[in-house]
Amino acid sequence: MRTLTIEPLTKEAFAPFGDVIETEGSDYFMINKGWTRRYHKLATVETAAPEDQAIISIFAAEALEMPLVIRMLERHPLGSQAFIPLLGNPFLVVVAPLGDAPVPGHVRAFRSNGRQGVNYHRGVWHHPVLTIEKRDEFLVVDRSGSGNNCDEHFFTEDELVLLDPHRDSK
Repeated sequence: MRTLTIEPLTKEAFAPFGDVIETEGSDYFMINKGWTRRYHKLATVETAAPEDQAIISIFAAEALEMPLVIRMLERHPLGSQAFIPLLGNPFLVVVAPLGDAPVPGHVRAFRSNGRQGVNYHRGVWHHPVLTIEKRDEFLVVDRSGSGNNCDEHFFTEDELVLLDPHRDSK
C-alpha cells in the first residue's frame, strides 16, 4: 500500500484540482473609502446548467482516526465545491485528477495552514472533508439543482492508499 506524502497547500501545486482560497499573495483593491481590502474572485463557482444555483452551507465535521486508509473518493460532476475553514484550523485535502475513475498512483494529499480554503473544480476526485481537530467547521459553497451531483469510487484492496499526517513533507 502506498503512503501519501502530504504536501503544503499552494496555489501552484493545487491548480490541477481547483483553487486555493487565501489572501496571502492574492491581489486586492480597496473599498469602503479605503478601510477594507477586497480580495476579489479568489475562486469561481462552477455549475453545469443555467438553472443551477450556488449555495452556501456550513459543515460541522468530526475527525477520522489517523492514519487513514483511503478507500474511496468522490466527485461532483455538475458543480464545483469550496471548503473554507471557519475556526482557523489546518485540515487535510486528498485529491486525484479528472477522469472516469481516480488513479491510485495519482492521488495526492495536501495540508491547509488553517487560513486557506480550497475550491474543487467540477469533476475533480476528492475525499470527503478531512479535519485534523476532533471537530471542525467549514463554510461550503457548492451547487444546488436537479440531477445526481455526487459520484463515488471505491478502490479495490490492491489500490488502497494510506494517509498518515505524521509523514508529511513539511
